[in-house]
Amino acid sequence: MSDDGSTGWTGGKNAFGDFAPGLVHYTDQVLFDEVWEREGLSKRDRSLITVAALTAMGRTDQLRFHLDFARRNGVTEDELKEAITQLAFYTGWPNGMSAMATAKQVLDGEE
Repeated sequence: MSDDGSTGWTGGKNAFGDFAPGLVHYTDQVLFDEVWEREGLSKRDRSLITVAALTAMGRTDQLRFHLDFARRNGVTEDELKEAITQLAFYTGWPNGMSAMATAKQVLDGEE
């Protein structure tokens, strides 16, 4: 982390450049520099919660990034598969199936 508290996250800037400066600010500086760095939960736990929320909402575009991010934050591939299987019973079978198909692509390196 830099002296100004920034982690140097640039995902929003990389995605949108100058097109959507507000969304870039909230993504890079608020969400990733502040929320993801809070002490209340580990990054691993934040990743599992985020994967669960995205699965429940059927947001596979964002899920692609967060599955890989979860691995980088210490969640194993087996844990991700098991979490998605569990979620299928509570979020709806189609959401679980879509999430697992996305996980297969990401975890098998098909993207």
